[in-house]
Amino acid sequence: MALEPGLHLVATPIGAARDITLHALDVLNSAELLAAEDTRVMRHLMDIHGIPLRGRRIMAYHDHNADRQRPAILVALREGRSVAYASDAGTPLVADPGYRLARDAAAQGSRVHAVPGPSAALAALSLSGLPSDRFLFAGFPPATKAARATWLRQWAVIDATVILFESPRRVNQTVEELFEIEANRVIVVARELTKKFEEVIRGTAAELLADPRMQSLKGEVVLVLDRPAPVSIGEDQLRAALQEKLQSMTVKDAAREVAHDLGLRRRDVYQTALALAGRDDGED
Repeated sequence: MALEPGLHLVATPIGAARDITLHALDVLNSAELLAAEDTRVMRHLMDIHGIPLRGRRIMAYHDHNADRQRPAILVALREGRSVAYASDAGTPLVADPGYRLARDAAAQGSRVHAVPGPSAALAALSLSGLPSDRFLFAGFPPATKAARATWLRQWAVIDATVILFESPRRVNQTVEELFEIEANRVIVVARELTKKFEEVIRGTAAELLADPRMQSLKGEVVLVLDRPAPVSIGEDQLRAALQEKLQSMTVKDAAREVAHDLGLRRRDVYQTALALAGRDDGED
């Protein structure tokens, strides 16, 4: 089969090898140049499905060599060749180095083709039982505690289901941070999706901290967070919080801080802050 020139982003199995699509197999069989986050993983996948290399080389393209390898791939694309890129598992560009390759390929006028298929983020969302009409993929939380806490608070107020990837070594630390933010937030922990030891644990942050299964997690982990519970803040509480901040901040900064702390819309808080500031100015 003759393959169209351009960059073909090939989704590959996240566990079960048979989850690969016929389209993906055709592309891997026909591409003139093969690129992979891990060449051994791509070679193994091609061996499983009986796809010969026929003298083609698999180029390594990962976080540590992307800047060096990208120019050669872009040259091949400008020459009108077909290039297939696959990450270790799942859909390319989702938490892997393919983003800049796709961006630069598109910028130089090369065609970028999506070869859809498995995705750990979407698989976890599908089985979570949480609302899927509006969701956000936030990637990996920072490794350090302080940065992780700030990062989680930023996403925890978003009115959407949030999907995170996390190391099994840090899952419980992340759940502890989420417990501090909202103990009753429902969280789904999905690990080793489509693999032999697939496991899904559901519960609130408080329940997960007490669940013995959480102490021995291994493998690839996806966290899916329910959207935040509706916030009910009284007018007196809002005014008190703003008055405290306005003693040392501008109206804009005070509104931003209070909106973040109370999980309220910044625009609404700003209007109240303006009214308070105007009243205080009048009294002075």
